[in-house]
Amino acid sequence: MGKTQPGKVRPVPSPSLVHDASPDRDRLDAASETFRMLADPTRLHLLWLLTQGEADVSALAEVTGGSRTAVSQHLAKLRFARLVDTRKDGRRVFYRLRDGHLGRLVQEGLNHADHRVTGEPPHS
Repeated sequence: MGKTQPGKVRPVPSPSLVHDASPDRDRLDAASETFRMLADPTRLHLLWLLTQGEADVSALAEVTGGSRTAVSQHLAKLRFARLVDTRKDGRRVFYRLRDGHLGRLVQEGLNHADHRVTGEPPHS
């Protein structure tokens, strides 16, 4: 890329929904880390709730039936894994999914589970 002229802003590439890159070691490791985070039912539930919109620890604890401490610990792991972001509003911290890929991954995982639980035939 060339230098940007003074006063000119370099365009930011728009994000894509499809990434055709071959899965090299870095991508496989990153995907495996995400799947490890999804392997815990409480974290999966939290992520599914966050597909509905941002929420604070109290709301998430109430819906999941978990303690604030346990939910906070799960959210800290998800934040460390860069799956959720936060925003502060006064003393409250709100959590949200970091990107749409994760929301779609969570929803597809739960759609797959629904087929297994209900016996509905698979489809492509």
